[in-house]
This record gives sequence, structure tokens and C-alpha cells, in this order.
Amino acid sequence: MQAWLLPYDLTVYAFGAIGGLLLLQVLVSDAVGILGRHPPGVPVAPDHASLLFRVHRAHANTNETLAGFVGLALFALGGDADPSWPTGRRVAYGATRVAHMACYYAGWQLARSVSFGLSLVALVGILVVGVMA
Repeated sequence: MQAWLLPYDLTVYAFGAIGGLLLLQVLVSDAVGILGRHPPGVPVAPDHASLLFRVHRAHANTNETLAGFVGLALFALGGDADPSWPTGRRVAYGATRVAHMACYYAGWQLARSVSFGLSLVALVGILVVGVMA
């Protein structure tokens, strides 16, 4: 790792983990679609009882928050924020996204909503740290 990135090593790993999470979600979505014989290019019916719908929504939801995560993380990095503050929030964002995915796959709606809310709190925390820097 480049020396100037060493204070932000957990941030770099958080970026890698989120990228890995997205890849995992694509693979799971494709596998569930193939196993369920869902025709490619056909929209998935909106039905929370369907695992295929839930895995597609979990992936779409991660994509919906990803730009905010990347932008805010770079904002905090560029603002020379103390590495420990935004890094902890980036790790929290990653952990809550994993929890959100697992809860969505399992069909646990309340836990899914809580984990989504906590991921938004982590994003707000990164914003606050960036503004304070």
C-alpha cells in the first residue's frame, strides 16, 4: 500500500469489501435467477415472498447508496479528516450493508429496515466528519 494511504488502510479495505459485496450480490442474483429458470431480460415480479425479488432488491439498494458512500468517503479523505473518525463510519456502513443484504435474503423486514437505517446513519456520520475537517 502506498505510504500516504497507510492512515486510511481500513478505508481502502472498506472500499474493497463494498466492491466484493456488490460482486457477491450479482453472483447470488444470477444464480437464483438461473436456478429459478427466470428468463434473462424479463423484469422480476415485485413479490417479497420471492427470493429472486429479494436478491434483486438487495443488490439494487446497495447500488442506490453506493454513490453516496464513495462521494462522502472521498470528501472526508480530501478534507484531510482525522482517519479514525471517517474510517469507523465507513466500516460501519460496510457492516450494515452486509446485514441489510442478509436480512433481505432471509425476508426479515424489520431487521432489514433497521440495518438500512443504520447504514444511512453511517453515511451521515461520514458527511459530518468531512464537514468538520
